[in-house]
Amino acid sequence: MADANKLFETDPEFMERFEAFAFHEVVNESGQELDDETRFMAILATLIGCQGLGEYKIMLDQALEKSLTPIIVKEIVYQAVDYLGIGRIYPFLVATNEIMIEKGIKLPLAGQATTTMDDRLEKGADAQVAIFGEGMKDFWKGGHINRWLAANCFGDYYTRNGLDLKQRELITFCFLAAQGGCEPQLISHVVGNIRLGNDKEFLIKVVSQCLPYIGYPRSLNALGCINKVTEE
Repeated sequence: MADANKLFETDPEFMERFEAFAFHEVVNESGQELDDETRFMAILATLIGCQGLGEYKIMLDQALEKSLTPIIVKEIVYQAVDYLGIGRIYPFLVATNEIMIEKGIKLPLAGQATTTMDDRLEKGADAQVAIFGEGMKDFWKGGHINRWLAANCFGDYYTRNGLDLKQRELITFCFLAAQGGCEPQLISHVVGNIRLGNDKEFLIKVVSQCLPYIGYPRSLNALGCINKVTEE
């Protein structure tokens, strides 16, 4: 990206330290490493969560070159709508399409939906139970917002192909941690992640790899939520 490269001319000392930290020290910290696919998924979700559109474009370009398929990227963006709203996601969807077209990726991609308008509520509720346990079986009956949550958030998105439930809970964790102010929901999704096998050590690795993109306060808050769940 041309604008990023210009920073090495206008802000060389800053860029030297930032690049050394974000792309060398953090990535290679002993015991905190992630495979490229997981790391790029987490970073893209984090940048969407904190509304880092400029850096998202830079990292998306790298992600598509090194590890992520177009379908994985699109699924990250689509699922973000439920956690940030279309008002904040629209620019990211447009930017994603522009970068994919520039790279010669034919759009639209193959469809990934597995539900219909008739069974989305049932299958969404099933996904909630699979993630959070039997206590969620009738959660959708608690009012129209709960019904929408089951049918729309889980039935329309979590049931799609392209990402499995563990990956979807991972990116949800990143959306919430990066936004800040969502700690009650973040705690719930720490529970969901752990139930699916994304354990404490894994989530700490995710926070570590995303810290350069959201800063220390939100990273420390995310660690606090992880510790709260695992201590209890």
